[in-house]
Amino acid sequence: MTDTTDLDAEDRKIVTLARSARARNGVPEGAAVRDETGRTYVAGTVALESLKLSALQTAVAMAVASGATSLEAAAVVSAAETPADDDRAAVRDLGGPDTPVFLAGPDGTLRARVTAG
Repeated sequence: MTDTTDLDAEDRKIVTLARSARARNGVPEGAAVRDETGRTYVAGTVALESLKLSALQTAVAMAVASGATSLEAAAVVSAAETPADDDRAAVRDLGGPDTPVFLAGPDGTLRARVTAG
């Protein structure tokens, strides 16, 4: 496990936002993405009968719906050990294969740092 202190301030911010979305909404995952202009989009898991999206997929969809054309970084807070392939694909679709994806545990401890690639 890695402490988030080795992340820069902007990356720590999206991890913190993702963690707060998870806690505030009582959902399995929270996520945040930062677009090419520095705007952030924060979301939780969507689990409706007719629509199921991970938190990261929801955050990416919010960015797209708001006019973002690229992503600088993404973060997800989850009990998972690795970022889901579908989540990385959503980030890759908007941000490209080199976009960093940070996975933190519910306590905010960084578990993985991968690229969307």
